[in-house]
Amino acid sequence: MDTVEFIQIRKFIVKLGKMLHKYGTPAFRLEAYLGEVAKYLGVHASFISTPTSLTFVIWSDRHEDEYNHAARLQPGDLDMNALSLTDELASELLSGNLSLTEADKRLNEIDAMGSPYGKLSTGMAFAMATGAFAMLMGASWSEIGWSAVLGIVAYLWTLWAQQSKRVNLMLEPVTAFVGGILTCAISRYIDPGMNIPLVVLSSVIVFVPGLALTMGLAELSSRNMVSGTARTMDAIMQLFKLYFGAFLGVSVGFSVFGENVYTPAESLPYWATWLAVFLLCIALVAIFRTRLKHIPWALAAAFIAYSATAWSSDYMSPGLGAFVGAFALGIFANAFTRIANQPATIVAMHGLIVLVPGSKTYIGLNSFMTGQDFVKADHLGQEVFLIFMSLVAGLIFANVVMPTKKAL
Repeated sequence: MDTVEFIQIRKFIVKLGKMLHKYGTPAFRLEAYLGEVAKYLGVHASFISTPTSLTFVIWSDRHEDEYNHAARLQPGDLDMNALSLTDELASELLSGNLSLTEADKRLNEIDAMGSPYGKLSTGMAFAMATGAFAMLMGASWSEIGWSAVLGIVAYLWTLWAQQSKRVNLMLEPVTAFVGGILTCAISRYIDPGMNIPLVVLSSVIVFVPGLALTMGLAELSSRNMVSGTARTMDAIMQLFKLYFGAFLGVSVGFSVFGENVYTPAESLPYWATWLAVFLLCIALVAIFRTRLKHIPWALAAAFIAYSATAWSSDYMSPGLGAFVGAFALGIFANAFTRIANQPATIVAMHGLIVLVPGSKTYIGLNSFMTGQDFVKADHLGQEVFLIFMSLVAGLIFANVVMPTKKAL
């Protein structure tokens, strides 16, 4: 391999790694995938990925050429459309259907793409996700509606954060603070007797880092200690910021508008739970920027994960039920990889989001701080920890039973 070819290859690997990091790929998957690409391209390589940095060491067979590259990066956001297109591009390159020059050009085009769903669709998805979560938590119809309205307010803050670094740094607590004040105002003048803490939690559920906590624990279980610890601590701090913002907003709201007296509403029918799962899955399509051809797979993954958990929880504890759900999800995601030749992450994330107990972590924090429960929950701390570990174990067991074809 001559020096010119080596330079081309290492430039492509560095650009590919940065893009996959940008799309929220977990460290253990990113490092393994880049290792596969480097092997196919005829170079040796070693990588270290964390949520905020990426280090490359690339060398040729006899060390005639060697290259080190360390980049400081921002934590990535899930973008299943760009992840899928990037994986397809890499597959074409490795199969010989694409040259390095063409692949590099295509990477730039993918990187410049925006969301395939637009701002209006994404805003509606925020409203649908927050309303669906309130429905899952057994809220009344009016509380579901107000949660959806406040979800749109949260999305407006997200749009502002994309234009302002100052707002972006404080996005979670500010959104929760505003949501808390608005909920108190609604309870005072429009809808007295509503469950204020539940509506506030529902309005910011998109920001609750349950998925990030699960990914951090998965990285720790795969012995990616630096990345796993950093991601887990970042998720915990994000949860603290959300809770403080909500606590402050509700406290200010009570001072200004007065405290409300919660009046329990009639329970929703059983079918509302499955409707909530469906609406949440549809909302995640736009939030995760999933490609149209993958929507049926994503919906199936979520329903398989949730139904397996619900069924098994009738016969065992919720923690072990989460293990069964994650195991079923892992098998399905790996089957998707074999059939569609696409990353398992694309469908696995949709299934995990209906399983992760991020909301229960928030509820447990509220119970610890105030001594009050706004939903019925016994032994919540133990249950949350067990569910998190069961999710990670379920995915690991699934990879043993049916190994994935792709590292992603």
